[in-house]
Amino acid sequence: MKAPPDVESWLNLILIDNLSSESIRKLLIAFGSPREILSADTYQLERIVKKQAAHNLGRRADKSKVDGTLKWLEDPSNHIITFADHDYPKLLLNIADPPPLLYLKGQRKLLNSPALAIVGSRNATPQGIINASAFAEAASNAGFCIVSGMAQGIDTAAHQGGLRGISASIAVVGTGLDIVYPARNRELAHQLAKEGAILSEFPLGMPALGRNFPRRNRIISGMSLGCLVVEATLHSGSLITAKQALEQGREVMAIPGSIHSPLSKGCHALIKQGAKLIENIQDILDELNCQTALSHENTNITLDFSDSQEDSLLLPHLGYDVIDIDSLCMRSGLTVEAVSAMLLTLELNGMVASLPGGLYQRVR
Repeated sequence: MKAPPDVESWLNLILIDNLSSESIRKLLIAFGSPREILSADTYQLERIVKKQAAHNLGRRADKSKVDGTLKWLEDPSNHIITFADHDYPKLLLNIADPPPLLYLKGQRKLLNSPALAIVGSRNATPQGIINASAFAEAASNAGFCIVSGMAQGIDTAAHQGGLRGISASIAVVGTGLDIVYPARNRELAHQLAKEGAILSEFPLGMPALGRNFPRRNRIISGMSLGCLVVEATLHSGSLITAKQALEQGREVMAIPGSIHSPLSKGCHALIKQGAKLIENIQDILDELNCQTALSHENTNITLDFSDSQEDSLLLPHLGYDVIDIDSLCMRSGLTVEAVSAMLLTLELNGMVASLPGGLYQRVR
């Protein structure tokens, strides 16, 4: 079943301007179905919701939006999932503010798969990208569908890793599903639509508004058993997702990093507050009380870097504390040009991360 039989009534209810999810849930509890809500008079409505909400119902939905969505549903990869649908994510029903209707592009069978949220900074380090991708692939192979927000950085790496594994990936986005945001992730969006899924509570045509993304985050955490934060500053939106996960009773986990890196501060703060410190995939499985068929050899993520012998000569002079190029030149006796070239190669290989202020740090 691609959509509920009463899909047009659902759309005529959901697409009414300025009608909150909370009001819709109250009305559904009272009347039982969108058709009954839309048939009720103002007096009946005002007994359930505030006067303004009842007034909004009287204005009805924009017919062009309803027709446009029905046209969008003609594509067999597009779906609408409502409270009345057996495929609605069961875990999501238990959060404080579940969306009454979800737009889905891709594999609806993934919606009730065991899921792990992986989130982190948009401006991730090379090592953060590697960690997100590797942990996502390992978790996917362990049976978890990887859920993230399709942002640049950690989210993108998490989706890519999840798609390489056997359990795929779901992107929860803050726009309508007829919009790809960010645009540079268009290829990833096509792959997710084909092999995984893209999910949104926002109607078609909804642009990328700032207020949409915190709401999007509650779905990422709400449909997952746990939330892993890979890299985050103290002001990262990823910490909003982690906070929502905690409020929803989900397990919160974080990967530690250097005490000098701003992108480790958020993860360290979570760990101080009780988040599970994660070093390998087995830590995640233990935290979620999951059994897996993974062999012992597969429980540790090992990464292969092909840095040249010449570039490796610089590593002993780096250490694991932050350092600038001038200091590296003094330590190594090399020229600025040589050190800069070596740092670039090492950064591309994930051995070194560049930090704000012209600083560098060894991460492997």
